[in-house]
This record gives sequence, structure tokens and C-alpha cells, in this order.
Amino acid sequence: MIGLIPVVNNDFLLLGFYFLIIAISLWVKREPKDLVVLIFGALILTVSEAIFISTGVETFNRVSLFGLMPIWLPLLWGYGFVAIKRSVLAL
Repeated sequence: MIGLIPVVNNDFLLLGFYFLIIAISLWVKREPKDLVVLIFGALILTVSEAIFISTGVETFNRVSLFGLMPIWLPLLWGYGFVAIKRSVLAL
């Protein structure tokens, strides 16, 4: 998913690709609580990222969500949480 960022310049198109990738991934391999983890990760990291950006330590050139960050970033973080959950369970 990260590899798509420099290839797809339109944030909303990238958001659509992320939705598609995540939907297919969750459909192919369903695990308990994956959707809860995805939503939790997306919400918590959006708030955390917004706080971090407000300190001025980090900035984004693509600011389609609240004028702070790319609109696709919460989905990327959310799916990252799912991937981490699955990795921990596999170990």
C-alpha cells in the first residue's frame, strides 16, 4: 500500500484503492475483531497524528484531510494495526 503513494497523485483515488485493498484483504481472510482493530487504529492514529502535526515536528505536502494530512493516512494506519494484530497472533 505504501508503494502506491508516489504512483497515485490524487488522494481521493488513493483512498479508493486503499478501501478496495482493505475490503479484499478482510474478505479473503476474516479474523475476529479485525474491523474493530481497523476502526480503532484509524481513529486513534488520526487524533495522534493531528496532535503530532500541531507541534510542527511533522508536515505533509498532501493535506486533504482537515488541512493537516492526506485523507488516506487513517486507512493506512488502521490497516497497519490489523497487520500488527495478525502478526502478533501468528507469532
